[in-house]
Amino acid sequence: MKDKVIAILENRSGEQLADLVRKYGGTPFSAPALAEIPDIDPMLIASMISDWQSSQPDFFIFQTGVGVKALFATTDQLGVSEQFSQILASSIVAVRGTKPTAALRSRNIHIDLTASAPYTTAEVLLALDEYALAGKLVVVQRYGDTNWALQNVLEERGAQVMEIATYRWSLPENIQPMIAMMDALDANTIDMVCFTSASQVHNLLTVAEQLGRKESLQAGLNRSMVASIGPVCSKALAILGIKIDVEASPPKLGPFINAINSQFA
Repeated sequence: MKDKVIAILENRSGEQLADLVRKYGGTPFSAPALAEIPDIDPMLIASMISDWQSSQPDFFIFQTGVGVKALFATTDQLGVSEQFSQILASSIVAVRGTKPTAALRSRNIHIDLTASAPYTTAEVLLALDEYALAGKLVVVQRYGDTNWALQNVLEERGAQVMEIATYRWSLPENIQPMIAMMDALDANTIDMVCFTSASQVHNLLTVAEQLGRKESLQAGLNRSMVASIGPVCSKALAILGIKIDVEASPPKLGPFINAINSQFA
C-alpha cells in the first residue's frame, strides 16, 4: 500500500490501524464513523446479580471484549464480582470471538463454548446446537444494538432471553471527518476505504442521506477500493450495492492489514 491513501472509519482501534497503514508506507485518512457510548446501569446490574443468585441463568453469551470489561468494571465497583463469577461458574458460558475470550480468561472465568471463525451470529448459534434451549434462561451481553438475529433464533428455540446492556453505538459528535472523506472520494484522492463494522456502514450512509449525498457516496466507494473486516460488515456493504475488494480472514486487524497490503501488491 506504499503511497496509497487509506481511509479509516474505525474509532476505538483507529490509531492502531493507522500505525499499521504507515508501517506499510500508506497514508491514513481518519474519518471515525462510530462512537461507543457507555450504557450500563450499575443498579440494574446489582439487581440482576441478586436475582440470579436465587434464579440461576442456564446460559451466558458474551459477544465483545469491551462489553465484558465494562461489565466486570461495574461489578468491581459494586463489590459483587465474586458473586457474579460464582454464577458464571454454574452456567454454560459461550463466547463469540477472541476478545471476549481473553477478557473472561483474565477473570479466570471458564468458557464452555467458543464460536468458530469468522465469529458471526451463525457460528454462535451453531455452537449452541447441541443444547436444548426450551425453557432455559439465556443472558446475552449486548453490543451496540440488540442482536436481533441472535435473539430471534434463541426465542424460536424456546429460550427466555435477557440482555445485559454495556454500551451502545452512536454517530460521533463530530461528523466533519466523514464529510471530508466524502469530498476526497468525490475528488478521487482516496485509494481505499476500510470498514471494520456494519454500524460504520450504516452511520456513513445516514450522514450521506442527511446531506443528499447518498448516490455520490456509493459511486465514490465503487470507484475506489473497499476493504471489509469480515462477513457481517461485507453483508451490510453488499446491501448498499458496494463492491468489496478485500475481506479479512479471520476478521482481525492483523489479517485485515495483510489482506489490504496484498491487494495493492
